[in-house]
Amino acid sequence: MTRRQTDSIRSGVCLSTARLYTSKRGRSGSTRPISKKTPGWCKYTAEEVEALVLKLAREGNSPSNIGVLLRDKYGVPLVKSVTGKTTQEILRSGEQAGALPEDLAALLKKADDLRRHLEKNRQDYVNKRSLAMIESKIHRLVKYYRARGQLRPDWEYKHVVASVA
Repeated sequence: MTRRQTDSIRSGVCLSTARLYTSKRGRSGSTRPISKKTPGWCKYTAEEVEALVLKLAREGNSPSNIGVLLRDKYGVPLVKSVTGKTTQEILRSGEQAGALPEDLAALLKKADDLRRHLEKNRQDYVNKRSLAMIESKIHRLVKYYRARGQLRPDWEYKHVVASVA
């Protein structure tokens, strides 16, 4: 442990924690481009990038995977710097956006997988707690997306509470 980490622990302020329920940091390894302008070496126009985004979405890629594919395969640093719109805005205009936000859909899938696991393994207490933590994250995200108008006000997460007995 470095001195900075021990000083931050003593002072009660955690400087670099990104995860809520674990001690892992979970920070992304890549950095975003500094400039918001389209770099000179980017050979795609805004229309070409929009067409690529819609094509990759039709192939079944999620918005975050579309950004990674455009960066790694096509050499597009940021969709927003080239087109002026985010990937999600392009998908909405092309009517290919998902019904749920991507992070919420991933959490719902994870909770469903855990629930199926717990039906077979009823005494797996570690994963019962994991399910409770995932469901609390789902409830927080639902509240956030309702406030921003990205979810219907009557949308509700129906969960089966894992019993400890």
